[in-house]
Amino acid sequence: MIAKMFVMAAVLLTFGNPSDKGNRYHKEFYETGRVKAEGWLKNTLKMGYWKYYHQNGRISEQGAYHFDKREKYWYFYDRNGKVVKEGHYVNGKKANWWLFYDSNGKVNHKCQLSAGVKNGYCLQYQDERLTSAEKYRNGKKVKEWYSFSSFRKENSLSDLK
Repeated sequence: MIAKMFVMAAVLLTFGNPSDKGNRYHKEFYETGRVKAEGWLKNTLKMGYWKYYHQNGRISEQGAYHFDKREKYWYFYDRNGKVVKEGHYVNGKKANWWLFYDSNGKVNHKCQLSAGVKNGYCLQYQDERLTSAEKYRNGKKVKEWYSFSSFRKENSLSDLK
């Protein structure tokens, strides 16, 4: 009985759930045989959770797809496994707040994005200390502040949500 359940689980992992027509688990490989990417396909479109790997076997990025477009929250890693950036996708484009990390794993800056471009605020950090704020409109910088008091004179903190 346990052997039958194991075989059935292996079949489901390999070919997907038969009740989900067209869904199957897919893996891509480097020439070395290491896994390059893995996740769910619905027919030929990426759906659900996916993971990508560097050639050394460490994860390079992970997140969800919806009909071949990146969606929701994604994480990106360097070859050593440290997070280099993370953020939201909406309809396949970077959106909302994105965090970018330095080589020590500390937040270097975070930016509001819309349709893949800076649109809102970017906050710059050094050693986890806020050093400046910038405002962008459609990818172009329109203003920069180096003190919290000057920022508050012209902006509302609720804009940073």
